[in-house]
Order: sequence, then structure tokens, then C-alpha cells
Amino acid sequence: FNSWRLDQEGTLPNDLKNRGLDDLNVLPCYHFRNDALLLYEAINKYITAYVSLYYPNDEDLQQDTEVQSWANELVKERNGSQGGVGLLGVPGNGKLETRQQLEQIVTCIVYTCSISHASTNFPQYEEYAFPPNYPGLMRGRPPTDASADVQERDILESLPDRPTTLDIMIVTKILSAKGTKSIGDFEVQYVFDPKARDIVDEFRKDLLKISKKIKERNLHRNPPYEYLDPEIIPNSISI
Repeated sequence: FNSWRLDQEGTLPNDLKNRGLDDLNVLPCYHFRNDALLLYEAINKYITAYVSLYYPNDEDLQQDTEVQSWANELVKERNGSQGGVGLLGVPGNGKLETRQQLEQIVTCIVYTCSISHASTNFPQYEEYAFPPNYPGLMRGRPPTDASADVQERDILESLPDRPTTLDIMIVTKILSAKGTKSIGDFEVQYVFDPKARDIVDEFRKDLLKISKKIKERNLHRNPPYEYLDPEIIPNSISI
């Protein structure tokens, strides 16, 4: 967390580029990237429209003391109960000068709490429940000699025992369960401004289109990658 940056790891296009995962020719079947970018763009479109509705120009944003205090809190050094979040790479570095800076910050937050969370959280049971695929821990001492003759028996003996495996299965099964409504289908209705409702409705239409496209993609994927279908993605962190 001390090195994590909102404008890099928290910004999907930049994160993919920095890790060399943005080139379709190099990695054509990276389903997370292909689906996540559709959703990231839809979220950014939604946030941009919302910000523009309430801040017609940059000057209006600069004069909003509440949102400026919030931006400062994001970058303020962590220091007990009086400290801030201590995030690095926050556009504006605590002082919002342009609407674009606010749009990027909020887009990153929504992305992290929805797309990023869904892609990390929901596959847990399928990945961890079969220990040889993704053991939650390994027993014994790892080989110290690269030329050592490691047999299949050695690998099996290093895997978790049955009680530990069952514990891992229980925990990951619970964590993989969806506990909130889908993205765009809010738990509590806070939006009553007719113009804002129109923006939300447009966002939901975009999500329906993306859901249809991902379902079509999954017809040709083996196995299908269903974790980023908007019907499955939660509104917020769901554990």
C-alpha cells in the first residue's frame, strides 16, 4: 500500500500498459483485460457525465470547499485518528484544479470497488478449492537446490492436509458468494434529481449492452469468463 498509486495501479489502462498486458497481439485471450476495459470506459463515461452536471466548469469545482477537503484527505499523511488516507498518485495531489482530475479519481474508486474486486474475489473458490491448483499454504521446507530431484510424492506431501483444505474451501466459498446488488442497481436510492436520474439510466443501459457482449464472448471461451458480467459485479466490496 505504501507504493500503490491511484494513477497507476488504480487506473486500469495505465496498469495494463505498465505490466505489458495491453497489447492484443501479444496476449489476445486475456479475458480480464478485454472485459474490464469495456466496464472501465462505461464507468468513466458515467462519472464524467455526473461531474459535468454539477460542475459546469472548473471554477465551480475549485470553489467547492467540501470536495476540496475530501481531495486533501485522500493524500494527507496517515497519522492515527487525525490522519488521512495517504494515497499516492492522486490527480491534483490534494487540490482539484480541473473536473478531469475529479473524474479520474472517482472512476478509479468505483473501478476498484466493483470490477477489480469482482475479478479478484469471486474466482477464489474455483482456484483454491483444488489444492494442487492454488494451495493456500505449503508444508515442509522448499527445495534449496535447483537440481534436486523433486518427485510427485514430494509435491503432494507439501500440500495442506485434509482439515486445512476443508477450512480453505469453506472460507473461499463464503468469500466467493455475492452479497450485494449488481453494479448500477443501488442498495439505497439517493438520486432524485431528474437530470441525474437520466445519467444513471444511461449507465444502466450501457451495462446491459456490455453484459450482452460478454455473454456472447463467453459462448466462444473455454472455459467461459463470467466474473465481469455486470449482472455479477457488485456495487461495492462484497465479502
